[in-house]
Amino acid sequence: MGSGGMIVMDEDDCMVNIAKFYLDFTMEESCGKCTPCRIGTTRMYEILDRITKGQGKEGDIDELKTLGQTIKDTSLCGLGQSAPNPILSTIEWFADEYEAHIKHKKCPAGACKDLLQYVIIPEKCIGCTICARICPANCIHTTDQVVGKNKKLHVIDQAECVKCGACVPKCPTKAIITE
Repeated sequence: MGSGGMIVMDEDDCMVNIAKFYLDFTMEESCGKCTPCRIGTTRMYEILDRITKGQGKEGDIDELKTLGQTIKDTSLCGLGQSAPNPILSTIEWFADEYEAHIKHKKCPAGACKDLLQYVIIPEKCIGCTICARICPANCIHTTDQVVGKNKKLHVIDQAECVKCGACVPKCPTKAIITE
């Protein structure tokens, strides 16, 4: 991104989210003089933001490519001309991640909070209620299924879950995972 440095990433980094991060930086640095950089990068950011929130739609990838190339070709300075590079590069090399976000509403890296789901593995749940007591959203409830003497299986109501992750480290049996 213009610094001559190298950043090493692994499978725990979401390339869609990384592209959004770099575009956010570029938007902040833009002088606003030319329309392609000022408006184009904002539109690209809005699309990436939608995608990372699980609201991406068919055609978003093509729209990002077209918009990115237009910005590169018509911006007045080097900032605008290079602004779309992280997006175009991640689309070229990590298209499967974009497709997972858009088509399956999943983040393969587990980095996009809005696409996470916390679930309780029934075979590991001992019905201790620690997760339910720690949950700030009160979204962990018991079922009718008994897992021990007077203890019941717990489930997470996905509609109520705020995805804070507070329950995960508190579970003594590591029964709560992200999907």
